[in-house]
Amino acid sequence: MNKKVIIGTEIIKNATGKIPTPFYLYDEAAIRENVRSFLAAFSWTPEFREFFAVKANPNPYLLKILREEGLGADCSSLPELILAQKAGIFGEKIVFTSNNTPIDEYAAAIAAGALINFDDVTHVDYVLQKIGKLPNFVSFRYNPGDARAGGNAIIGKPSEAKYGCTREQIFAAIKKCTSCGVQRFGLHTMVASNEMNMEWFIETARMMFELALDVFDNCGVKVELVNFGGGVGIPYRPEQSRLNLEQLGQEIKSIYNSLIAGSQLHPLKLAMECGRVILGPYGYLITQVLHHKKTYKDYVGVDACMAALMRPGLYGAYHHITVMGKENSPLTSTYDVVGSLCENNDKFAIDRSLPEVEIGDYLIIHDAGAHGHSMGFNYNGKLRPAEYIVRQDGTIAKIRREETIADYFATLDFDNL
Repeated sequence: MNKKVIIGTEIIKNATGKIPTPFYLYDEAAIRENVRSFLAAFSWTPEFREFFAVKANPNPYLLKILREEGLGADCSSLPELILAQKAGIFGEKIVFTSNNTPIDEYAAAIAAGALINFDDVTHVDYVLQKIGKLPNFVSFRYNPGDARAGGNAIIGKPSEAKYGCTREQIFAAIKKCTSCGVQRFGLHTMVASNEMNMEWFIETARMMFELALDVFDNCGVKVELVNFGGGVGIPYRPEQSRLNLEQLGQEIKSIYNSLIAGSQLHPLKLAMECGRVILGPYGYLITQVLHHKKTYKDYVGVDACMAALMRPGLYGAYHHITVMGKENSPLTSTYDVVGSLCENNDKFAIDRSLPEVEIGDYLIIHDAGAHGHSMGFNYNGKLRPAEYIVRQDGTIAKIRREETIADYFATLDFDNL
């Protein structure tokens, strides 16, 4: 059987009767409940902050909801920084983690009072040369290299990733910063993406606690904040179960008590910067079937395309699909569900078992709340779809209009042709 729609089939049916497809739809009540559960899993900490990864979904309406639930923002560019501020997130509730960063973006983040999370030791000198001083609170991104096996198609092996500093570089950078008057320090890592193995995050916490202790031993510095990064996965497939965050929180608590609680680093603030697990399951891409083509395979052509959701085409990511009104129908047919882009990887599903699909049917593409709309693009002149949210009272509001042809042409100058 098809996976049931979390948000409620009737709500989506009503929306499809009034809203042109394709469009994104988010569930405010479910988002708020999910955030509260996430924070509760780490309520034992001296202080815990979730810096929501803005790249996962840079919509200020959604950022405002997350801010109201107590979240900060993880920003990687000046536009993301501005978005966070527009949503009411300021100061040290923002962590600015970027790489190969222009000086104007560093300057804006420093002026905003954000926590600057340096990607490389050379960036310290870059800021000193261009701005003349460092902020009083800085962090460094740690890349453990071959000390951590694993990696995946999204983020790659740590030893092959362009991100972060080695252990020795972090020691050198912290010493450099203390000599320049910096008094507060954080440590950060990000070595997983869409990871469902709890042990990965448990061992990441252990690694970071041990690094913080090593920093104290080597540099005489008490790290104030340890950020484990994001990367917590979600169950895209119906047969998968969610990662047990409550258990993860307790496992990390046990490591904290054994390594940190009795040390000079206690109390140590902890943080994460998840995006996918916060919003992913609570956003849907709704699209309508336009064509049905049979050649060597059976193709269902829809009015959305890879330009609206590129994860399946980019690296074969699975997104579950429900045929609206046929949620309990037998899976009698096998289709490739495809868009209209001039690329053969413009496919939402390959050899997918579905109920019999007819022209005019609406398809619900699940788990599109993170890294969906935000990864959209305009190749082939395709226009990004609108975003809507189901408010807690059941009403639907537009939170981003659809792009128009005028938007597509806005940066072009036809007058001087």
